[in-house]
Amino acid sequence: MGDYAVGMTGHTEHGLLHSALFYRSEHEYVDSVVHFVSEWLTKACPVLVAVPGAKMVRLHSVLRRVADDEAHEVVLTDICQVGRNPGRILGWMSGFVQRHRGRPVRIIGESMWPGRSSVEYPACVQHEALVNLALEGQDATCLCLYDAVRLDDSVLADARLTHPLLWQDGAHRRSAEYAVDVAVERGNQPLQTHPAAVTFAVGKLADLSGARQWCAWYGSLLGMSADRIADLQLVVTELATSSLQRGSARCRLAFWHHDNHVVCEARGGAHLADPLVGRRPPSVGEVSASGLFVVNAVADLVRTYTSRAGTTIHAYIRLDRSPGKAA
Repeated sequence: MGDYAVGMTGHTEHGLLHSALFYRSEHEYVDSVVHFVSEWLTKACPVLVAVPGAKMVRLHSVLRRVADDEAHEVVLTDICQVGRNPGRILGWMSGFVQRHRGRPVRIIGESMWPGRSSVEYPACVQHEALVNLALEGQDATCLCLYDAVRLDDSVLADARLTHPLLWQDGAHRRSAEYAVDVAVERGNQPLQTHPAAVTFAVGKLADLSGARQWCAWYGSLLGMSADRIADLQLVVTELATSSLQRGSARCRLAFWHHDNHVVCEARGGAHLADPLVGRRPPSVGEVSASGLFVVNAVADLVRTYTSRAGTTIHAYIRLDRSPGKAA
């Protein structure tokens, strides 16, 4: 694994630079973030730092001494809120890039924080792989942080799979294990219906009214708030509509309770050939993609499995609006 031609802060060519940094202490974590932000600000680059809330608090006072808010553009965000659903992060990153179109942007993120559930994990791997496709050709530097002490070795191995570059010893090194297609497919795992699920079939758009009423009853039964029931109804509407628009004769909906969430499953529709559908803002006329983008924006987790036989989507909606937590 040889050294890359330029260091991160010495990058001068246009294009995506996507790397992973494995940290082993809080001191290394803070020093690394502050170092990169300081370097980028000297080049007048807009900087986005998206890390778990507890770490964001620790970084805030340090970064405040580095950046003059009036002279530099640094956005500090709690990734546990904006990125609880990994399928939402790409749209949010793309929005930051577009707001600064024509300028190089720099993004530090920690989407795979310790405490992510096994259900969320495949979506995290898929997200990191898709960054390479979604931001290809953009003048963007993305540095992804991984806790090498608290995360399993398998997680670090997947980071090497999804990141073309690793930041080690003050320089970029190519990841010999990088394989974006393998990583995308690794997140495309078959999804099973819960044996205790209740079901509802949507064969035409006129059936959506009944589906919304039915899921409202189910959410009420589990103690969902009115706001969360409205979110569930929106997700059901968009999932079923997107399925029918993709040529499905029928969309089969299924619902069950899992770990303080209502899981809404939609089965039907054609194969999703583009893995970025629903993860980045859709183009004008992409009606089905627009619906899936809304689902990712509203749901707390979205898992997708697609094959030539069709597509299955699981959308998780928390019973309440409690934010995610991470150390």
